[in-house]
Amino acid sequence: AKIGHLGLYRDEDTLETKEYLNKLPATIKNSVVLLVDPMLATGNTVVYASTLLKKAGVKKIIYIGLVGVDCGIDKVHSIHPDVDIYLAAKDEKLNDKAYILPGLGDCGDRLFGTK
Repeated sequence: AKIGHLGLYRDEDTLETKEYLNKLPATIKNSVVLLVDPMLATGNTVVYASTLLKKAGVKKIIYIGLVGVDCGIDKVHSIHPDVDIYLAAKDEKLNDKAYILPGLGDCGDRLFGTK
C-alpha cells in the first residue's frame, strides 16, 4: 500500500477548504483510496479531497472518520455520491462555528499537537 498526504484545513471565517500540501503517489491512478480524516462536519474538506483524488484518476474513494453529522454526510453525497463513508460515531449537529456537537473539540489540534 502506498501512502499519500493531502494537507487541508478549514478557514475558520469562511469555512472554505484551504490546501497547503498535495503529495500523492505517482501510482495513484485507478487505485482504491482510503481517505482518512477525524471529523466530518460541513463536508467541505471531504468534498475537496475527493475532487482532488478523482482528478488524479482514483477509481474508488472510501472515507473513514471518527465523528460526523448528517449535514456533512449529505453534502459529500450530494457532490460525490460514490464515496463510501464509515464513521465510528455520528453526533447531532453543528454549532454556529460549524463544530460538531457534542463532538470531541478540535480533533486535528489534538492529533497533531498544534494547540
